[in-house]
Amino acid sequence: MSLVISVTLFCLLVAAITVYGYRHYSKPAQLYEQLAGGSSMAAGPQFRPMQGPQSANPIITVIRHVGEKVPISPESATLTRRYLIAAGYRADGALKVFYGIKVVFAVALAVAFWTIHQYFGSGVNMSIFVTAIGAGAGYFAPNLMLDRLISKRQEDLRLSLPDALDLMVICLEVGLALDQAILHVARDLQITHKALADELTLVNLEMRAGKRRSEALRNLADRTGEEELRRLTAVLIQTDRFGTSVSESLRTHSDFMRIRRRQLAEERANKVGVKLVFPIFFFILPSMLVVAAGPGLLQVFKYLFPLMKTFH
Repeated sequence: MSLVISVTLFCLLVAAITVYGYRHYSKPAQLYEQLAGGSSMAAGPQFRPMQGPQSANPIITVIRHVGEKVPISPESATLTRRYLIAAGYRADGALKVFYGIKVVFAVALAVAFWTIHQYFGSGVNMSIFVTAIGAGAGYFAPNLMLDRLISKRQEDLRLSLPDALDLMVICLEVGLALDQAILHVARDLQITHKALADELTLVNLEMRAGKRRSEALRNLADRTGEEELRRLTAVLIQTDRFGTSVSESLRTHSDFMRIRRRQLAEERANKVGVKLVFPIFFFILPSMLVVAAGPGLLQVFKYLFPLMKTFH
């Protein structure tokens, strides 16, 4: 049984090392190959449809084949694809890879839970129950990871919006149209705010493909799900509809966003005192009592208890 546990832990360690190596070494290598091929930022921002695993990776290929065998309802597939797009994964095979990861996680955790229970517990019914819990946890764990990726990407978009609006205002004031301003902002933010640059590039590509500006902006808000982007698109659509000054509207909206960010920071700072009550009471205060009163209590136990025994 110890051999099975060792093999399971070894397989999990190999998987973790593989994922870490791919994220930190394989992707930079692909980027260097693209740079060596002569791609230039002067030709416009390089838009990649998916920020994730490429189909050339054999592990991702196997996971995709596993995901193809999973029965998915059209409603679930549509909703999951929308979540993947909000997280930045737009490739055609992203949905299959995601469901393949869910199946692999379910099998891995089911085997791990069954192995641990066989080593520490007993009983067939309990073993089946523990295995089912592991399979369920492994199947739904990627959903939690996806939600976290969506939240992180929305935060990145929200924090990068004021800089993008300032650049857009500058482009509009020098005489560029809104479409050209969006293109220049997407090109300039490729390094510092890549997520927003990709979204703005996609907006520009949709307008080039023939979509109306209002429709492309609404698609931007629907893809990301970020409230600040929804407000920005509403401002741009209303400005374009009524013919008011776009630069003045964007400057006002940028100032509003900075004030709102400062207010949110102040709100979080004011909540720190309340949130620190429980850690202080349960962790810091007992340690301080042990350090401050510990020597005195030891002296009391050493001299007072023997003295009390003499009174009997």
